[in-house]
Amino acid sequence: MPVLNRAELSRTGVIFVALLLAIGATSAAAREFRAADTQAEDYPTVQALRYMGALISERTGGRHEIKVFHSRQLGEEKETIEQTRAGAIDLNRTNVALIGNFVPAMNVLAMPFLFRSIEHMQKVLDGPIGKEILGSFEPYGFVGLAFYDSGARSIYNSVRPVKSIADLKGLRIRVQQSELMSDMIRALGAEPVELPYGQVLTGLSTHLIDGAENNWPSFVTTDHYKHAGYYTLTEHTMSPEVLVISLKAWKSLSAEDQTIFREAAARSSLYMREKWRDLEEQSQRKAEAAGIVVTRDIDRKPFEDAMAPIYAKAAQDPAAAALIERIRKVE
Repeated sequence: MPVLNRAELSRTGVIFVALLLAIGATSAAAREFRAADTQAEDYPTVQALRYMGALISERTGGRHEIKVFHSRQLGEEKETIEQTRAGAIDLNRTNVALIGNFVPAMNVLAMPFLFRSIEHMQKVLDGPIGKEILGSFEPYGFVGLAFYDSGARSIYNSVRPVKSIADLKGLRIRVQQSELMSDMIRALGAEPVELPYGQVLTGLSTHLIDGAENNWPSFVTTDHYKHAGYYTLTEHTMSPEVLVISLKAWKSLSAEDQTIFREAAARSSLYMREKWRDLEEQSQRKAEAAGIVVTRDIDRKPFEDAMAPIYAKAAQDPAAAALIERIRKVE
């Protein structure tokens, strides 16, 4: 067996220590990131988060993984946004209306009757405006990664068909915990009731509320359609979902890993759109088969005209007014 001299032993020791430090550094950098989503396990946003996690795990050789907590396991959206901002939750999928309480640009995307169609919304979000908006999160404790589709939100209730704006008068309609959404429903002549998403079914079944507003999949997958037999295609907002990561978690990543996270988020957005289209069609068919009365051809102009005070209020902020104008000009 060869005998090492003192110099060789010293060199061997240095190499051994360096290897230990390298292994320790790699181990310290490896992480399991916690992601929050209020939707059910098979919902497109949850599937997209898992898809993103698989991409990240593959690209980092298993160093980083995402554990998705669906079905409000980490709380309602309002609470999970606050926890993400504090760094207690790493990633969060949320609707723009709720995170608008923290990030002003998000309120613009939630403005009623802003987008002319889903195609118009996607063109805005996939272009320079979308990138600028995602880049505006950092001062508020988040980093914007990607937008997910959320379809068009419409009004449903258990009392009567809504064929005109007059039919909304006096109805108690659940809205997200957002000042903008409350202002919108109030402007339409109904009474807004701010409730967490998880309490809407109880609110409908106990008649605490007469109705709510949401997209086809949310209307059906939550069983709201079993308690609200009238669905009117107001399509008043097409506000997207947004995927954010806490600034604390983001800064823990190397520049290379940050690139991996951004690219995986972008790919998960396209993946989510495919899943979303399928679920939207299935949900609509299921609701109609259950006997839901769908009102389609409403005169949208009175609804849009009722939003004038909301746009006047938004115009008081020059940055919001300029963003609204830029979005409207996108062809």
